[in-house]
Amino acid sequence: MGKIIGITGGIASGKSTVTNFLRKQGFQVVDADAVVHQLQKPGGRLFQALVQHFGQEIILENGELNRPLLASLIFSNPEEREWSKQIQGEIIREELATLRDQLAQTEEIFFMDIPLLFEQDYVYWFDETWLVYVDRDVQVERLMKRDHLSKDEAEFRLAAQWPLEKKKDLVSQILDNNGNQDQLLTQLFSLLEGGKQDDRD
Repeated sequence: MGKIIGITGGIASGKSTVTNFLRKQGFQVVDADAVVHQLQKPGGRLFQALVQHFGQEIILENGELNRPLLASLIFSNPEEREWSKQIQGEIIREELATLRDQLAQTEEIFFMDIPLLFEQDYVYWFDETWLVYVDRDVQVERLMKRDHLSKDEAEFRLAAQWPLEKKKDLVSQILDNNGNQDQLLTQLFSLLEGGKQDDRD
């Protein structure tokens, strides 16, 4: 059984920099967002569940999901929102569990990038959890710049996730990304070498 490390962070915290580096080092990294995207493609399990529930009108002429319509159907009705959260959560969890079990057979160590690792209670899957951390004001600034948002819009998006401060107390290791990319990757390299203990230890 391989060692499984869960990576989490927040929007614009720098998680993709970490996971791209890990892949370049030859590690397997399961990307939860990419898995969800696959499941929502025509023929995918989420696609089928959504069409079965909402009907053919949520399919565009090109066969893809009409995401704006779907979002309005789900978010305008608390019952639909609850249904969507439950069914999507179940299907995504099953799919991620399958990938985890497959990799555990072949990999000595591998990673799973799960944005809502704590919010959706994935923490028990992992031998270790690593947090890509930035201060809140840095996170807001980077998100505004990256997605061309106002400060209010950026704050609104961040409100959907737990604050990184809260996650900080729950993880095994913290990768501080308040500095530049080189500083982040230096910390990551130390963790991979096993030479760095978290400051709290």
